[in-house]
Amino acid sequence: QVQLVESGGGLVQPGGSLRLSCAAPQSIFSISVMGWYRQAPGKQRELVADIFSRGNTNYADSVKGRFTISRDNAKNTVYLQMNSLKSEDTAVYYCNAHQPLLGYNYWGQGTQVTVSS
Repeated sequence: QVQLVESGGGLVQPGGSLRLSCAAPQSIFSISVMGWYRQAPGKQRELVADIFSRGNTNYADSVKGRFTISRDNAKNTVYLQMNSLKSEDTAVYYCNAHQPLLGYNYWGQGTQVTVSS
């Protein structure tokens, strides 16, 4: 069983910042596409950002310029730095590791991010 261990969620005021972290097993991290998804109440889970093993990144339009995804291959950890947070960023954020060429797709347990005054 592959475990992705997330941390860093919480309550923050609008305009504030949070950093999410997700640690993955060394055996898969360097070859995986690592991503962050989120799911707000009553909505479908959506991609926030992902990063390929060589560092290429993709972002949802709604977070471009505010969020930054990065990965530390030495620590087997992917980060999501979230700045200028808005109330509409409130959701459960899930870490994801997948590699289509090898046919696996793993999820973390989710971490709650609440943006409210």
